Amino acid sequence: MKHRNVFIESTIILILGGIITKILGFIIRIIYTRIVGAEVLGLYSLVMPTYSLLITIATLALPTTISKLIAENRHNNLKILSTSTILIMSINAIVVILMLIFAPFIANNLLHEERCYILIVAMSFTFPIISISSIVKGYFYGKQNMIPNVVSNIIEQIIRGILIYLFVPKIMAKSETLAAASLFLFSFIEELVSIFVNLLFIPKKIVIKKRDIIPDKYTLKNILDISIPTVSSRIIGNIGYFFEPIILTNLLLLSGYSNDYILVEYGAYNAYTMAILTVPSFFITAISSSLIPEVSKHYLCQNCKQMLKRLKEALFFSLVIGISYSVILMFFGKYILNYLYNTNLGLNYIKVLAPIFPLFYIENILISFLQAINKAHITMKITIVGVIVKLTSLALFSLIHVGMYALIISEICNIFIVVSLNIYYVYKYSKRLQIP
Repeated sequence: MKHRNVFIESTIILILGGIITKILGFIIRIIYTRIVGAEVLGLYSLVMPTYSLLITIATLALPTTISKLIAENRHNNLKILSTSTILIMSINAIVVILMLIFAPFIANNLLHEERCYILIVAMSFTFPIISISSIVKGYFYGKQNMIPNVVSNIIEQIIRGILIYLFVPKIMAKSETLAAASLFLFSFIEELVSIFVNLLFIPKKIVIKKRDIIPDKYTLKNILDISIPTVSSRIIGNIGYFFEPIILTNLLLLSGYSNDYILVEYGAYNAYTMAILTVPSFFITAISSSLIPEVSKHYLCQNCKQMLKRLKEALFFSLVIGISYSVILMFFGKYILNYLYNTNLGLNYIKVLAPIFPLFYIENILISFLQAINKAHITMKITIVGVIVKLTSLALFSLIHVGMYALIISEICNIFIVVSLNIYYVYKYSKRLQIP
């Protein structure tokens, strides 16, 4: 009963915090989109795949790794945190230097938009602070203490809203490019505040000894054993996301579509369609974040019954949320889009994708379970297959003059393949776990 209470309570805390954060995020997004317009949103959307890829490399999947190690209680917590910090700062130094060198090439030769250069430079300076923040959050996830992360996330959103409301209109009057880049600069401030808020929840009676904070090879090895397969999977996924606008832009231009069409439609897809479709993601993230330390503990104790029970609960909650929300979108998507963003851009894409997205919502649950039972290498293989399917279908459909629907179709193909493979492997290893 104790385990059940911890799992359910952690999930509920994260969901309640997620609701508040999501509401604040929606208000902020509405304010920002109405201030800057579709073109700036398109510009921001073009660099987001690059940002997602690089932030994945910079953070090295440490929230998941630290959460798992601390939940299993196999190591000195301070040693995990100190080793992780030194490792992640070394990686960040390399990433930032490389980004400053290659920013002009990415902007001009890959994205075909020279204005993206400023955004790429701005984003590179946020990586170290976000990485440190991810280490602190991973610690609390492992302890199954969700309150610090909930509080810090809410404060982050409030600060973000204040910064956007006060400064973006003034920046927009001077430069559209700087208005897009400002979001990355605001992220630096938000994450700095987040770290400070989380540190307030650190137990005051901790006695720090020199040997506890000196990194060692054993701890480093255990961190890398978990983080490398996990981050490799995410990097592969983000490489696909990175090449998405590059393939789409180049092949649609080759097919005769204008750059303005691509910028506006791709911006609408990311800013409106995906924003609406992924609203339940904070529920799924909450469930996944609670699932990893819970399953990790039971896996270490070889308590297979409890592990599978938690998985079934997580899948049930996710499907109920996903199916309910998809039905709402199919009937009321137009009104939701109009009310929130005062536009119909992206509505047709929502109608096509909404029936498919309940599968998308359970993807993270399945992945989290596999990671918790030390099968991160399987998720990496599945991600590789998904990326190949998505980029191949994107390239093929981009050449047959279906416009932005090439991206929609490739997204559907990716969801079906990835979720099907995850279900297969979860079922396969679940059966093995039940064998005496």
